[in-house]
Amino acid sequence: MNQQTIAQTQGQSLDTNKVLRNTYALLGLSFIVSCVGAGASMALGLSSIMGLVCTLIAFGLLFVVHKTAESANGLIAMFAFTLFMGAGIGPMLTRYLMLPNGGELVFQALGATALVFLALSAYALSSKKDFSNIGGFLITGLVLAIVAGIANIFMQIPALQLAISSAVVFIMSGFILYDTSRIIHGGEDNYIRAAIAMYLNLYNLFVNLLVLMGFASDD
Repeated sequence: MNQQTIAQTQGQSLDTNKVLRNTYALLGLSFIVSCVGAGASMALGLSSIMGLVCTLIAFGLLFVVHKTAESANGLIAMFAFTLFMGAGIGPMLTRYLMLPNGGELVFQALGATALVFLALSAYALSSKKDFSNIGGFLITGLVLAIVAGIANIFMQIPALQLAISSAVVFIMSGFILYDTSRIIHGGEDNYIRAAIAMYLNLYNLFVNLLVLMGFASDD
């Protein structure tokens, strides 16, 4: 390996490390903003309908984030997005916290989410494996889970909800590997887009772990 190749490899490694650092820093700030949004939502006693409205606004902002990701405006759009996502989950958190063991369930779900994220990210970083080949499988599974979730809004079958949440936990875990791998191997060099992708992975992982723990608690 000549000096030019070594220099290029070192430069790519530095760029990747910079994207990772910026991504994780922005991810942490995003969750702080989401906590503010969730706290405000709970303090105001927003209804489930208002929570849904906040979530819909957030997904509208998601398009703005991707459109402005190459500029400083992307940061403003991302923080607005995560604020409304936090507000959207507020009513759900309120319902769980009203349960006898609700606080314990929420903290267990948060802890499990953090543990899964740290373990899978560490594995992807240490192994350097390329998980790009699982992208198609994950997207297909996510689409099926969304369709089943929409159908279950009308059918209200607890067993189906349990199956959907279990599948989403598995899919989001796969996306953590996939998105971390994309950063490592240069598939994503924009830390705003990378942070948004990871935020959505963790958000959905937390929500569905909370649902599963709620089912287990009922038993």
